[in-house]
Formats: sequence, structure tokens, C-alpha cells
Amino acid sequence: MFSKVLIANRGEIALRIIRACKELGIATVAIYSEADGDSLHVQLADEAVCIGPARSAESYLKIDRIISAAEITDVDAIHPGYGFLAENAHFAEVCASCNIRFIGPSPSAIRAMGDKNAAREQARKAGVPVCPGSDGIVDSEKNALRIAKKIGYPVMLKAVAGGGGRGMRPAHNDGSLIQAFHAARTEAEKAFGNGEIYIEKLIERPHHIEFQVIGDSHGRLVHLGERDCSIQRRNQKIVEECPSQLLDADLRERMGKCSVDLASSVGYENAGTIEYLVDKNGDFYFMEMNTRIQVEHPVTEEVYGCDLVREQIRIAAGEHLSDHVAGARPRSHAIECRINAEDPDNNFQPSPGTIDLYYAPGGRGVRVDSHVYSKYIIPPYYDSLIAKLICVGSTRQSTVRRMARALSEYLITGIKTTIPFHVKIMQDAAFLRGEFDTGFVEKLVGMKHLDIPK
Repeated sequence: MFSKVLIANRGEIALRIIRACKELGIATVAIYSEADGDSLHVQLADEAVCIGPARSAESYLKIDRIISAAEITDVDAIHPGYGFLAENAHFAEVCASCNIRFIGPSPSAIRAMGDKNAAREQARKAGVPVCPGSDGIVDSEKNALRIAKKIGYPVMLKAVAGGGGRGMRPAHNDGSLIQAFHAARTEAEKAFGNGEIYIEKLIERPHHIEFQVIGDSHGRLVHLGERDCSIQRRNQKIVEECPSQLLDADLRERMGKCSVDLASSVGYENAGTIEYLVDKNGDFYFMEMNTRIQVEHPVTEEVYGCDLVREQIRIAAGEHLSDHVAGARPRSHAIECRINAEDPDNNFQPSPGTIDLYYAPGGRGVRVDSHVYSKYIIPPYYDSLIAKLICVGSTRQSTVRRMARALSEYLITGIKTTIPFHVKIMQDAAFLRGEFDTGFVEKLVGMKHLDIPK
């Protein structure tokens, strides 16, 4: 097992990794930008190294500075978390060249599946259904128009790198396609340093279903069921739950098999997620693979009774996948609400600033993953996620009620948050019936009678 691990990330995921390391008896090193000096992950790590100015391009995305911090503190391994460099094959290769273990898949697996266009081709080879789309990178307006007319509108333009909904734009005609083409490329370049995009057919109002896979270096690879991530805004997930109300036993088995087959086809090790779109007829299409831990991994942990981050570390150290994880079966229902520092009354504009008072809910079946506290200053430079509220129950109905109760206890003052909007979701009749798709939030926001609780 490793003796010391550097966490190449910030916020709640950095804190989540630190906690897993401490339970394994591993010392931790936090890195931080000048804007994150007071962050909780910096305070709770055994060591901390400042690696640059506030902007991520000058700190959390600087490979040379992260490696220097790792060498100075003499770590065995680096955990990249999610976002930033988590799906950067070059970063994984640099770690290996410096004799530092990258806690994640191999560089070859990241390249095969982290590039969404290459992943589509790999999925085809593995016999996994794929949406119609471009055969490769789309490098000009002319080619974009040609491909869109061939497959038919509407279409979706997507960045080949990264995730989190960035670099994605829908288009319903030639005019919107040209605008979306440039917008997607620009956003992808800023977010991931790679502006390449591809095009695929837009499946309207589908469910967004993802399967958790995890495998070790000894040939054992399994899936741990699905998460329904359909409730999202601008391709950013807002609420996730496990299991999905959409899938029956047959569909779950078929999608799970496709997920394992696809991951196995690239010799995948460590944790990863296979994402699909499922249409109204129950047909499913591979969308992408995230070659890292997901933001919403806690719902799987709670339903399947495992610690995915702990397993990531163990697997990277060469250990076998734990038997209790490999043989895990769903035992409950879980829902996660992403709490963002955003103003739902003002088109969800980011709301950085000082938290005056912070009180997190508790009680049976309630978990809060967060790095903030009273008087913490939320910087304006990063993602607006400040907490994840996860509730667990024996049934979906009891879980929704528990989430509503927990949200009513959650107190954050001094900034605007999405807590009131989550309350509205938990009260919505369609959500309560399990009748929703990826257009749910836009429909809810557009309702004239929308009354966001204060």
C-alpha cells in the first residue's frame, strides 16, 4: 500500500480522497491555488503545497508544478479526482515517468475512452449501440453542415475531451449549427485545452443513464449498476439517483453487459463510468465514458455498500478488487442533490462570496460531502459546486421524503444556492411519479406558476 498520496484537485472531491486515505493509513498532500488557501482540504491534509495563482490554467492544470510538489513531498501516488487533469493521458504518462503511481486507468485506456470520438469507434467494435454521427473530428463549418444534413437535424456538437457538459451545443438548423460549432469549440478549448469536436444525432428528451464499472489489474472487472442522471440543466447534472426507475431487469442486464464488455475491450483498470442515452422506446445508445471517479459516485456507494475511492487507491496499489465490492448487490435507494453556489431566481448565475452561516443536515440516511463552512469565501474562479447532499432509503418514496426533510434543514446564508430549487424538484408531481427526462428542468423553469421556496 502507498505511504503518501498527493491529491491533484480541490474542493469536496479533494476532501473526499483525503478521508479515504486516512482510513487506509496513508499520509496526504494537498495542492492549492492562491485562492484556496483557506479551503478545508488544505487544512485537513497532512501537508499542503501552493502551486500558483487562482486561475486553474496557472495552478490546477499545471502538470510541471503538480509533479514538482509531488517530488518535493516524496509521494508514492497522485489521485486526480474528477475534472482538471483526471482524464489527461499525458499527465498519467508523466506520473509514470517520474515513478509516481497515477490512481486511475492506464494512459492507453484514457486515450481509447477519454477521447469521445475514439470511444464511439471502440464502442462500435465492442458491439455497443452508438448514435449516428460523424466518423471523426469535425474541423470546419462546411464539414459540420455536410454531416448534419446527412444524419438530419437536430444534432449535438460535442467536445472530444473533458466532461461536465462543457463543449456541448445542440443545433436544429444550419444557422444554429454554425453558431454552435464555434461556441462548442471555444468552450472546449478554454475548459480542456482541446477545441476538437464531433457531431452526433440528438436524441430528444431521453433518459441519461450511466453504469459504474470498476476493475483491477488481475483481470476482475464488474459493474455496480446504474445511476439516472436525467435531471440536468445545460447538460450539467443536478439530481442523480440509483437505481433508475426506467430500467427493468432485462434492460439493466443488457446495459450492464455492454458496459463490462466495452471496458474490458480496452483492458480497463480502476473506476470508470459508461454513459448512455435511453429513448422512449427503451433503446439505448453509448454516449461516452468518463475514465475517472464521478461527482455522483456516492449514490452507488450507498446503494451497493462500498467505498469506490478506497477501491481506486487499493487497485492502483496492485491489490485485488475487494470481494464485497465484486459481489455487491443493490440494497436500498439513493438520491444526490448537487448544491451549487448559484441564484435560481436569476437564471442560475454563479454566486461567489462569503458564507455567513453554514449548517448541514444530519440524521439517519443523510450524507453531506462538502468542503465549505461558516465564513468560508467561495472564489469565483472554479465550478460552483459547494456540496453534495445524499439521502438513502429503503424505497424511492422514502428517499424522496428524506431528501425533502434534509433540504429543509440545510442552512447556508450570505450567498445564493440551489437548495430552494431542489426543494421544488422534490415537490414536483412528475418527479414524484418518476416521470422525467433530460428536458425536465427546462420544463420546470419555464412553468409560469414556478414558486421557488425561500
